[in-house]
Amino acid sequence: MSTEKDGRGTPRYFSNRTSLTERSRWQSDQIDEVITELSQIRSEMLEKESAYAEQLKAIPSERQPSIRNLLHYIVLRSRDISTLQLKLARLGLSSLGRCESSVIATIDSVLSVMQEITGKEVALLAEAAKPVTFSSGRHCIEKNTRKLLGDPPEAIGPAIMVTMPATAADDYSLVRDLVDAGMNIMRVNCAHDDRGVWLAMIDNLRKAERELGRHCRVAMDLGGPKMRTGEIESGPKVLRWKPKRDALGRVILPARIRISFSGTSVDEADLFPQDSDTVLLPAAGTLLSTLKPGDRLRFKDARGRNRALAVTAENDHGLWAESNSTAYVIPGTQMYLKSGDKKRKTEKKFTVADVPASQRSIVLRKGDLLTVTNTDIPGRPASYNEQGKLLNRPSIGCTLPEIFKDMQVGHRILFDDGKIAGVIVKTAETHLVAEITRAQEQGARLQSDKGINLPDTELHLPALTAKDIEDLEFIARHADIVNYSFVRRKEDVEHLEQELRRLNRTDIGIVLKIENRQAVDNLPMLLTMALRSPASGVMIARGDLAVECGWERLAEVQEEILWMCEAAHMPVIWATQVLEGLSKRGLPSRAEISDAAMSARAECVMLNKGPNIVGTVRCLRDILSRMHAHQVKKRAMFRRLEMVDSLLRSPS
Repeated sequence: MSTEKDGRGTPRYFSNRTSLTERSRWQSDQIDEVITELSQIRSEMLEKESAYAEQLKAIPSERQPSIRNLLHYIVLRSRDISTLQLKLARLGLSSLGRCESSVIATIDSVLSVMQEITGKEVALLAEAAKPVTFSSGRHCIEKNTRKLLGDPPEAIGPAIMVTMPATAADDYSLVRDLVDAGMNIMRVNCAHDDRGVWLAMIDNLRKAERELGRHCRVAMDLGGPKMRTGEIESGPKVLRWKPKRDALGRVILPARIRISFSGTSVDEADLFPQDSDTVLLPAAGTLLSTLKPGDRLRFKDARGRNRALAVTAENDHGLWAESNSTAYVIPGTQMYLKSGDKKRKTEKKFTVADVPASQRSIVLRKGDLLTVTNTDIPGRPASYNEQGKLLNRPSIGCTLPEIFKDMQVGHRILFDDGKIAGVIVKTAETHLVAEITRAQEQGARLQSDKGINLPDTELHLPALTAKDIEDLEFIARHADIVNYSFVRRKEDVEHLEQELRRLNRTDIGIVLKIENRQAVDNLPMLLTMALRSPASGVMIARGDLAVECGWERLAEVQEEILWMCEAAHMPVIWATQVLEGLSKRGLPSRAEISDAAMSARAECVMLNKGPNIVGTVRCLRDILSRMHAHQVKKRAMFRRLEMVDSLLRSPS
């Protein structure tokens, strides 16, 4: 007994005695259904292309095959053709699972085979009517990749883009080693440092190119609008130090304190050996000049507890001291010399000078209400009376007050890369109230300058800020590629194109960073706009994208972006946390290696900075060259994609 399924997916059973005639008749019916469905899909594709005839005129002639192919793919993905895919597979025919770069050519290839099998006449398109063929579709991707990212690297595989640390401005050997290891594109983030630092980085790159005889492009990221938490009201001025203890409470490492002399700046005090656990204690008084290693200083801390410091070393900028006890020190604290030297007077003292206010955070738990304001008034934690009753709910500001007009009750609001989540329960002209829906059980700490994401809110926020427009002048003179942050709508792309025309740099490569939900929803429209540029691409910024779309959807979304970009013959940059453990800690996780291998399907892979970045570039180059030699397994079932809706509506 064998089974087949009919057009509705219902199993159809054949016994071993079923005649070949009956089987053939059933297969013939299946083929007729497939021919009808494929012909209908192709007709819809041509109709969509005709509807966009006026818009196509704005696209350069060499890019028109790409946008026509994209329109065809959008029509294909506007329906669920998974059942059609199964029919093709059961008939032993090629599926549409690899059709992205040449959609109509693939459909006509299947129809042509059916014509040969059945002997029936099938309407096929003339070759001249197809925007791309199998070979020309792949050629378009390679050509567009070369225009944007440069010639292919020596090792077969995607290009490698590396984010520059600030030290790349002063450390030529770092830049040289990166180019030698396989960096193809230097990434400079305009959200950090300044023009002097950027120029020094690029100068080091040009020097390395001349020395090594290699070429490396420069990509510069626009900072974009920063939607972040505002300042939080400072806590009391207090310094705290604490020794490290073992499980029995015994001190195993004393607290380290740097006592800086009066008038010594913090930068000068940093000439001391660095230690992340070291506390800087500014002080004044004549006693300081007489202190020497071996002396002990007595004092009462802010809690009135007797404490002591042991002076261990000195230099021109101050003293080193250690303590075996936890202490809280405030401005004005008096410290007295306790010396074993009888010739020295023990009544001398010095005073702790002004100390910085402590940085506060807001502790939030599930169910708490948080007020988010559009003012620059510092935020503050919740306050309670002596009975523990809430007097004032916690509040924090937002650095972009103009977004408040777009927020609505019921929309989600996420903080600090999604570690804290809430839903808006009230909106007003100057503030909103959010109920916290996700936080650590013991309470999550929200600090200033942490990212805010609004995945449900359609923001009408310009992607180009005043600073971005200023930075574009530098980028236009020194860069090959501009990475466009926080792009959401086609108007954002038009604004960038307008500024580049003003600067006479319409030839510069444009990379759209897809990092928010609006950009994903509008991706087909954004791609059609980007195709007007002679060199363009897409970066999958997976960090913010995961927060906006949900971690559980990230894998799905990045696949959809890869498919859509292949249909537009648009090169893709795979970004965020690639081999991050290797770069920062010298050891990758197994998941990172798998992720790096999957990135070989993109045309470029981006690495973030880290102390082991040179070795990471070498490792990634090896992984990419190995994976490129293997065929990537891909069998898409072609369910409907929601992102195509933006281009299915009437063109405008």
